[in-house]
Amino acid sequence: MTLTRQDKIEIFENAISWVVVLAMFLYGGAKGMQFDGAAQIDKTVSEMTGMQLMWAFYGYSKSFAITIGVFEVLGGLLILIKRTRLIGCLVTSTILVNVIFQDIYFGVHAGALKAAILYQLLILVIFWLNRDKLMTSVKALLKTEKSEETRKVLFLKLSIAFALFVLFRILEYFLTVRG
Repeated sequence: MTLTRQDKIEIFENAISWVVVLAMFLYGGAKGMQFDGAAQIDKTVSEMTGMQLMWAFYGYSKSFAITIGVFEVLGGLLILIKRTRLIGCLVTSTILVNVIFQDIYFGVHAGALKAAILYQLLILVIFWLNRDKLMTSVKALLKTEKSEETRKVLFLKLSIAFALFVLFRILEYFLTVRG
């Protein structure tokens, strides 16, 4: 039995996908316990290190940390399934980029930062291996229908859209500033 080049690429993609999936399952599944006790730090904000401040923030709202964990697990599940892998990579990338920036700006230990960067790099490799599908999807999303719309109709549609925009902004003002 001989493996084709495509077979070898598929094996490689599955292997690196499983690395990311396992990490997302572990990190996401642990979110319910990860920040226990972090909100009870007995220091003022100015006395805390960046990492203590970040952990206190996440420890303050267990439901917030669990929500992030749910999205980590969801991203992992989507990556696990070949058909939804690219969507899972998009979901997981949004989480990982956020984690990477927090790790950098809050001074989280280097091991956590390196792990998050590794997982993000593996996702970029998955994107690269699926670049044809990705480009087809992007082109389909950006495709515009050619129509013979007159300038008057286009101007009318844009004018109505602008009027609705102004109306929604006024509504937003009354709901948020005056309410």
